[in-house]
Amino acid sequence: MRLNDLYPFVEERKTRRRVGRGSGSGLGGTSGKGHKGQNARAGGGVRPGFEGGQMPLQRRLPKRGFKNFLFKVSFEVINLDRLQAAFEGKNDISLDDIYERGLCRFGAPVKILGEGEVTSALKVEAHRFSRSAAEKIRSAGGEVKELCADVSCDCAVCEAAGEE
Repeated sequence: MRLNDLYPFVEERKTRRRVGRGSGSGLGGTSGKGHKGQNARAGGGVRPGFEGGQMPLQRRLPKRGFKNFLFKVSFEVINLDRLQAAFEGKNDISLDDIYERGLCRFGAPVKILGEGEVTSALKVEAHRFSRSAAEKIRSAGGEVKELCADVSCDCAVCEAAGEE
C-alpha cells in the first residue's frame, strides 16, 4: 500500500452544499451571505491586504534590501565529468558545441565546474570557470578560454578592451 492508494471512506466524504435552493435546506434565500452589503454582491468582498482604508501593513513596514533582478546573470553549470563524457575523443570544445549537444540552454552563459577528472588535453571555451576546473584542465595539458559573461555583448569589443 502506498500513500497515493489511500482514499477516504465514502461515508466520510462531505457532499457539496447546494445553496439557494429553498428555506428547508438551511441555505436558501441569502445563500449564507447575510443581507445586502458588499460581501452579499456578486464578486463582492475586499482584496487581500485591504484594511478598510487604514494604511496597510505592507506599506507601513519599511523597504529593506535590494534585488538586482534587471541585470542578474544566471549561469548554466556543467561539471567536467559531464563535459568529458559528452565530448569523448574531441579536444576542441567551443561554446557552440556545448549548445549543440544540449548540455545547456542555447544562448545562456556557461560556467564549468570542477567535479570529475580530465583525462585528455582539452581546449574549452566558456563564460566562467571555477578555480578547480581551470586547474584540472591546465594540469592535463589543456587550455581555458574565458569569454565575456554578457551574452548580448560583442566579444570582439571586450577582447580589444582587454588587450589595451
